[in-house]
Amino acid sequence: MNENLSTELLAWLTQAGLAGTSETDIVSVFCDRCVTAEIPLGRAHVAIDTLHPVHEGRLFRWGYPNEPQVHEYGRTSLAGLDVSGAVSLDTQATDVWRRSPFYNMLQTGASLLRRRLNADTKDEFSMLADWLAAGMTDYVAITTRFAAEGVIGEMDAVYSSWGTKAPEGFNDNQIATLERLVPPLALAVKSVSLARMTRTLMETYLGRDAGQRVLNGRIVRGLAERIDAVVWFSDLRGFTRITDTTPEQVIPLLNDYSDVIVSAIHEHGGDVLKLIGDGTLAIFTGEDRTHACNAALSAAIAARQGIAELKKRRSVEGKPVTDMYLGLHVGEVFYGNVGSRERLDFTVIGPAVNEVSRIAAMCRSVDQPVLMSSAFANVDAVKRRLVSVGRYALRGISHPQELFTLDPET
Repeated sequence: MNENLSTELLAWLTQAGLAGTSETDIVSVFCDRCVTAEIPLGRAHVAIDTLHPVHEGRLFRWGYPNEPQVHEYGRTSLAGLDVSGAVSLDTQATDVWRRSPFYNMLQTGASLLRRRLNADTKDEFSMLADWLAAGMTDYVAITTRFAAEGVIGEMDAVYSSWGTKAPEGFNDNQIATLERLVPPLALAVKSVSLARMTRTLMETYLGRDAGQRVLNGRIVRGLAERIDAVVWFSDLRGFTRITDTTPEQVIPLLNDYSDVIVSAIHEHGGDVLKLIGDGTLAIFTGEDRTHACNAALSAAIAARQGIAELKKRRSVEGKPVTDMYLGLHVGEVFYGNVGSRERLDFTVIGPAVNEVSRIAAMCRSVDQPVLMSSAFANVDAVKRRLVSVGRYALRGISHPQELFTLDPET
C-alpha cells in the first residue's frame, strides 16, 4: 500500500470513529480500500466483546455475499461471574472460541498468527476448514489488546481474521501493512462499540426514554418536567410465599414474568422506569390521554395473555406459577432526576404515582387482576371497555375513588 493511500485510510478511520459510523461500514470500507491498494483480501472477521445482558459480543464479516454482516454471539465463559440464576453458555460459540486461533493466542501471548491453508492445516483451528473450502489460501489472525485502563467488562481486545485467495498467499509487506493498519481500525471499532454499549446499558437499566434523555444531557439533579402520563404499577401475586418456599426459583420466575410484562409494555409504546423486586413501574405518554390510555390498556391485555401462556409452559415443567396484579392511573407527574449528588434516579414522582401503587394494592382486596382509576376510565373510548367494581378508600388518599376493571364481555 503506497503512503498516500495509507494516510487517507488512517484519516478516514479517525473520522469514522469520531462520527459514529457503524462497525459494519467501517469494516467494509476498510477492506474495500485494502483491496484497492492491492492487499488481496478475500474474507475478513472483526470481533469485539461488549456489555450486554444477552450477547457477549459481535462479529463483523466481510466477503460473505450471502450471509449477514453482523453476528451476535452468546456467552463463551462464565469465569468471574457469581452465577445463581439460569445463565447458560452459547454451546456453538463456546466450541468455536475454544478451538479458535485467538484462544490459542491468549494462552501464548502472541498478537499475530499465520497459517497457509491446506489439507495439513485446515483442522488445526476452528474456521480454517471453512475458509479453505471458500478458496482462501492464507490466513492471518491479529489480536489488538487494550491496556488495563481501557478494558470495560469483557471488552478487552479486538480480534480480527484476514484471508486471501491469492495463490501465493499474502507477502511479507502485505502482512506488515495489516499489522500497521489494524490497530487504528480496532480503535475506530472500539469507539463506535462503546457508544452503542452505553446506549444499551442506559436503556437496559434506566428504560428506553429515560436512557435517551440522560444520554442527551438531562443529568442535572432536580431537573424535571411536568408531563401528563398513564402510570402503570404491577406486581406478582404471592411473590413472598414463593420466595419463602422455593427461593432457588425466584430469579428464573422473575425473569420469565418480566420478559412477558416488559415486552408487552414496550410493544405498545410504554417505557419501563423501574423493576422493584417483583414490581414494575412504567409510563405511557402520547399526543393525548386517549392515545396513552388505549396503549396502556392494550399492553395490559397483551401482558395478561402472555402470562396465561407462560403459566401453561411453566406448569408443564413443574415450575411455580403466579399472576400479575396491575394498577393503571393517569395524571400529571414530575419526570426527571431525583437523588443525591453522587446517586441520581431518573423517575416519575407525584401524587399520581402514589395513587397508582395504592390502586394496584387493592387488586388483592377486590379479587381483580387489573384495576383502573376513575380518571383513567373517564377518558374517551376507554370507559366502554371497562366495568365498575365500586368505590373504595385508598390508603393515604383523602377521598374514596371508584375503581374499574376490564369488562369480560368486551
